[in-house]
Amino acid sequence: MFLGLGLIAPLAPLAAAAPAAAAVAPLAGPVVATAEKDPFSKFSVSVSYNKATKRGGKITYYIKAKNLGPYDADYFGIGGFLPKGVVPTLKWGGPKGTKCIWQGQVFLCMPRYQVPVGGSTWLNFQLTLKKDSKGSANAKLGVVAYDLPTGAEDIDQEELARMGLKGHLYMKNTRTKIVWPQKKRRTGTGTYTPPPPPPPPKWNPPSPTRVERNEKKDT
Repeated sequence: MFLGLGLIAPLAPLAAAAPAAAAVAPLAGPVVATAEKDPFSKFSVSVSYNKATKRGGKITYYIKAKNLGPYDADYFGIGGFLPKGVVPTLKWGGPKGTKCIWQGQVFLCMPRYQVPVGGSTWLNFQLTLKKDSKGSANAKLGVVAYDLPTGAEDIDQEELARMGLKGHLYMKNTRTKIVWPQKKRRTGTGTYTPPPPPPPPKWNPPSPTRVERNEKKDT
């Protein structure tokens, strides 16, 4: 079942509480607790990414999510909260039919097909930091599983968005250190030039690679 882009709406309150760049507290479980009668899928998430980059450099993220059940996952998004101070265009790849939307710090993709219990889905994307970036680039990435009320499977996508579905977050915190350029450091025997940052892993984008542009300016 295709998940319409209208379901970005339940992320609006989450975007307002997006993690600050300075620190992100780890998540032990879903953020929202709801009655057990309303079905939603639980996910385990892994995220691989560059641990260091330079000013104006690129960061590549690889997200993999497994549906732990107890239901097949129909209504969910994969992505999350991106770092601040990034160029407003990124490249991404995902399963066939996936559609994405990027508003402010929220980058969320909706796979076209459901993920059965025990099945997995994925998303890869690469962003570019602005040239004046410094410190660290923090993100919070994974899955938001929507709490779809029983009997609502056939409701129109726009109507579902207006219902204000609750989102359950299964996400990982990431921190990429921005380490270049650094000032030269003088010692008693001369001038010390610190080594450059380690090279990033090769970016092997799926074919075809999509390009997404942030819908909000100055983020």
